[in-house]
Amino acid sequence: MATAKKPMQRRGFRINEFIVYPAHGVGQITAIEEQEVAGHSLELFVIDFAQDKLTLRVPVAKIDAAGMRKLAQSETVEKALKTVQGRARVKRTMWSRRAQEYEAKINSGDLISISEVVRDLFRSENQPEQSYSERQLYEAALDRMSREISSVNKISATEAIALIEKNLAKGPRRGPKPEEADAQEKAA
Repeated sequence: MATAKKPMQRRGFRINEFIVYPAHGVGQITAIEEQEVAGHSLELFVIDFAQDKLTLRVPVAKIDAAGMRKLAQSETVEKALKTVQGRARVKRTMWSRRAQEYEAKINSGDLISISEVVRDLFRSENQPEQSYSERQLYEAALDRMSREISSVNKISATEAIALIEKNLAKGPRRGPKPEEADAQEKAA
């Protein structure tokens, strides 16, 4: 069997390029393979997610449906960092409904949507503790956001988290105003 010359690029994506796969975050295309599946020849991207110790094979024809995209541009990263500086927008709906919306935003793979989740679920020291599920969603969103920022800005994940937290600190004061805190203490 003659082996065909391995392609280096398909549909604008190249081997060794970092990409965003919505369900898993930032990964690296390590190869483009051809496999025989049910009698059909199928071309696949082999994507490695080193932090998760996960390798994914995605058919080239399905990348649009899967939402795979290139890393965000620097301008998008700046916009995401500005987003986390904003005031948290928390809807007055049941937590289960909000949790589903946050999960959908995280899995959308859209950096701006993920930064909205980070902004909305961030808690500073002077704010009440988060529930376990709030904390889990916050950590997931922060992880996805920091991985993409570290890849775009070519910095470590730790530096990316520090950058995000620095921008979160620039946001409006988190927690109740001093008068409201006093009123809450007197009411208790």
